[in-house]
Amino acid sequence: MKIAIGTNIKDGPWGGGNAFAKNLSSFLIESGHDVVYKLLDKDIDIILLTEPRKLSETSSFNHKDIKEYLNIVNNNSLVFHRINECDQRKGTNYINKYLINSNSVADVTIFVSQWLKNLYIEEGIQKNNLHTIMAGANREFFNPENLNVWSGNEKLKIVTHHWGTNKNKGYEIYEYIDDLISSEPWKDMIEFTFIGNLPKNYNFRNSNIVRPLYGSELGDELKKNHLYITGSLFEPSGNHHIEAGQCGLPILYIKSGGTSEYCDNFGIPYSINNLKEKIILFMENSSQYYENMKTYSNDSKVMSGEFLNLFNFYMKEKREIVNKRSIEDINIVKKLYLILKLKFRNLFK
Repeated sequence: MKIAIGTNIKDGPWGGGNAFAKNLSSFLIESGHDVVYKLLDKDIDIILLTEPRKLSETSSFNHKDIKEYLNIVNNNSLVFHRINECDQRKGTNYINKYLINSNSVADVTIFVSQWLKNLYIEEGIQKNNLHTIMAGANREFFNPENLNVWSGNEKLKIVTHHWGTNKNKGYEIYEYIDDLISSEPWKDMIEFTFIGNLPKNYNFRNSNIVRPLYGSELGDELKKNHLYITGSLFEPSGNHHIEAGQCGLPILYIKSGGTSEYCDNFGIPYSINNLKEKIILFMENSSQYYENMKTYSNDSKVMSGEFLNLFNFYMKEKREIVNKRSIEDINIVKKLYLILKLKFRNLFK
């Protein structure tokens, strides 16, 4: 198959959507398929819409480009739309409506968590062919080999990492930890490392700050630590804690958005009011939490295999889907014709 993925893949540290496109395209190519990133070829079988907001640096085509391609070049392509974003995470009020509108071109819609899927159903997205495929991290870079397991006789090293700087990433939590490690008795018990980009108004005084990293360099840096924390709210999935989980790091997490679907049974849920108690809980039971991490399985190859299985399944239904799409387009034209006819009739009364 020839598959078009709507992402301008970036080198170096970037966001989770970029990592997704890298991992999926590599898997598809290894599986013998052709992957392109523009709608230039006439024989594309599958179109995967990943970022319809054209102002985004990682968007290579959007829903309007797909509509034009289907109408002019090849109406036999199947369109999949992966949704991994929402207003709740960004603190905005336009993304959900925009993605629902963009989804009008999709034959199949894929969400990164059941929470996100339910959110969009409640907001009125079309209910046909909706699926959930959990996100995954590349095990080549993120694996438990050489993990620095806490001995119990040293400072507990807590770490987090983020590429994005929006307010719901948990920076208030990290600022709280930064203050905590300067107080008694915590300054002799824990240390904290932040990897990535910090918002301009945050200036950690007591923490270790590491520049944005990616790939094996990021995996190695994460594994120097003992425990991972995410303060993110309303994450549809969250690539950061997935990468940590693949490294074998138990996760402190807030039950919000889709995070629980990824972190339940692999760490400790907390709030800012009980964080100190949860850190102590980990210290008292660390061996059990490390043991639980051995079954963590959000692997990008598993994720990519599920995408390929879904592509193959719907390719078998292609004729029926394309015919249905054509009928729907004809009905839309008929409706527009009747509306215009009625308007002109009223105009000349």
